[in-house]
Amino acid sequence: MTIVTSADPVLGELLEKQQRQFRSQRSSSASQRRERIQRVIDMLVARTDEIVDAIDADFGGRHPGYSTTNDVLGSLSALKYARDHLEDWMRSEQRTPFPPYDQLGATASVQYRPKGSIAIIGTWNAPVFTLLSPLAGVLAAGNRAVLKPSEVVPRTARALAEAAADFLDPAEIAVVTGGPDVAKALTSLPFDHIVFTGGEAAGRSVMANAALNLVPVTLELGGKSPVIVGRSADLDTAAYRITVGKSTNSGQLCVSADTVYVPAEKLDPFLEQVSETYTELFPTIAGNPDVTAIVDDRHAARIDGYIRQAQELGVRVVTAPDEPIATDDRRRPLRVVIDPPESAAVSKEEIFGPVMVVRTYDDLGQVLGAINSGPEPLALYYFGRDEDEQRIVLECTISGGVTVNDIAMHPGMLDAPFGGIGPSGTGHYNGREGFLEFSHARTVFVAPDVDPRREWGMLPPYAEGYRAGMSAQVTP
Repeated sequence: MTIVTSADPVLGELLEKQQRQFRSQRSSSASQRRERIQRVIDMLVARTDEIVDAIDADFGGRHPGYSTTNDVLGSLSALKYARDHLEDWMRSEQRTPFPPYDQLGATASVQYRPKGSIAIIGTWNAPVFTLLSPLAGVLAAGNRAVLKPSEVVPRTARALAEAAADFLDPAEIAVVTGGPDVAKALTSLPFDHIVFTGGEAAGRSVMANAALNLVPVTLELGGKSPVIVGRSADLDTAAYRITVGKSTNSGQLCVSADTVYVPAEKLDPFLEQVSETYTELFPTIAGNPDVTAIVDDRHAARIDGYIRQAQELGVRVVTAPDEPIATDDRRRPLRVVIDPPESAAVSKEEIFGPVMVVRTYDDLGQVLGAINSGPEPLALYYFGRDEDEQRIVLECTISGGVTVNDIAMHPGMLDAPFGGIGPSGTGHYNGREGFLEFSHARTVFVAPDVDPRREWGMLPPYAEGYRAGMSAQVTP
């Protein structure tokens, strides 16, 4: 286990060791890459109980079944998919040389080379998945890695570090623990790539630090993911699936639904179905082991503050189930805030908790205008059976990804990229796109034996008709 501080030289020494060994080999075979991935898989399988129990303790209540599903099985799926497909991804791609060399025997290809040592900084809401899911692409591409778990979940960070010390070679894959000072030190080092999952403000800091060494970055930053409920939607199904999505990890997901747009005439039946569904899932909140607690007191106070401000502004708030909030428990009911002013904090900030804004609309155009006037979200959701309306929503918006008629399904795609755009992130991982993200695509041109340029008067001293010959090829 490695514990460091910003003044500790361990980080620099660790990076130098990884890069030195990388430079001595430069490449790795498919079997070597598979073996590294398999060691991470074996580590996770062997330490599942310790890791899941640590997550539960850090949250002050998160069901072990959910942590196993989300963090363990989610990570294993990504790792196994990369393990089983990396050989195909590694193959060079043949490209067509430009004329006239394509007729003279030249060949061209794109080869995918590992970058070197990559830093991966995870977040607290999915503390294992946000480290090991991108690690799958990092290792498939032949890189080494230094992982930093979030300091908000210290027990989980320690469990991962101890597991890594027992199963992994730190010259290939290392886990370091510590606070924001360690993250700052890590992102200021000359890694070959940095992956960061977290908030927008921290993402800006990571990018600024990385710029000191011109290190490329992959940022997954979240945002206020909107949901459009079209008039053609089955309202009960839409409300049910939106509520189930919002209940997942108590809304502490980067792709959780923050704002739901509902036709004005369907507001009350929508709210009734949401309340009925949430109460069915969680008849009580305080002390209920099925309810994921808010991760710490600071975040619980932040979320409660959103509600308190909305109520002070006279905004209608629906609570499900409607029970008093326990002062000695960080578990919270779902609170739905209806049509708050744009100036309210709940309208502007990423919620990251069991709070949902519902806005009514009369015309789809006003919804698209509202979505497009804000930062590009990480996820966009549409419910409806109208194919023309669905097409309009997809063509007239931009987001990191989209799920139609459900919530948060597209991030689970192993064979498709996951990532944001603009304020919601840059770059992506998952599947082959993750392999490409963490590889250097290098063009290789193999020249033919014959070079006709001198014969054609294209080398000095230039032939009389050189300019005319070239000008003749300037065509529309």
